[in-house]
Amino acid sequence: MQENENCKNIKASRRDFFKQSSLLAAIALTPSAVINAAQQEWDEKVASAIEEVSVQLDVNGIKHSLSIEPRVTLLDLLREQLHLTGTKKGCDHGQCGACTVHVNGNRINSCMTLAVMQEGKKITTIEGLAKGDKLHPMQEAFIKHDGFQCGYCTPGQIMSAVACIREGHADTEAEIREYMSGNICRCGAYPNIVDAIMEVKKGGKKV
Repeated sequence: MQENENCKNIKASRRDFFKQSSLLAAIALTPSAVINAAQQEWDEKVASAIEEVSVQLDVNGIKHSLSIEPRVTLLDLLREQLHLTGTKKGCDHGQCGACTVHVNGNRINSCMTLAVMQEGKKITTIEGLAKGDKLHPMQEAFIKHDGFQCGYCTPGQIMSAVACIREGHADTEAEIREYMSGNICRCGAYPNIVDAIMEVKKGGKKV
């Protein structure tokens, strides 16, 4: 009796094995386009199931009433919905600083912050630093000292540089380098960036 039960279990295990093997083989032979299409359809279904929420934001002095998905980052909101593309998407993991903006005067990596968490707060992007045609002193200093090459990281560098002075972390070159270390420049314009910050700091201009 026990022997018959063992035989049944072995046969069942074989059937399960062949079923799984057939399924894996079918997936392996399925064109990638089909798999990608299925994945996209699934993503769309998930997205449609997520209810949008209302959020009130003050961006560069302009108040916005928006309906957004809870998972949307502040970076994507700024770039894709408000079309403020000066804030750059670099690593998208909070490691390069290209997406730096100010929230209530404090610098943050907007790629690591959900937009819904900024309800009622004042957000400043690189577009909000200048006053009309008059550049911000830090923008002028970056131009004067050639603090950029390709320019991709520059908006984030400038936003961090302004915050660096406001925070009281720009008394020495070493201190500036320490508190600007979260902003990466692939072109290696660091000495010029430090010079620009030092000039604004020593000039005593309001930032």
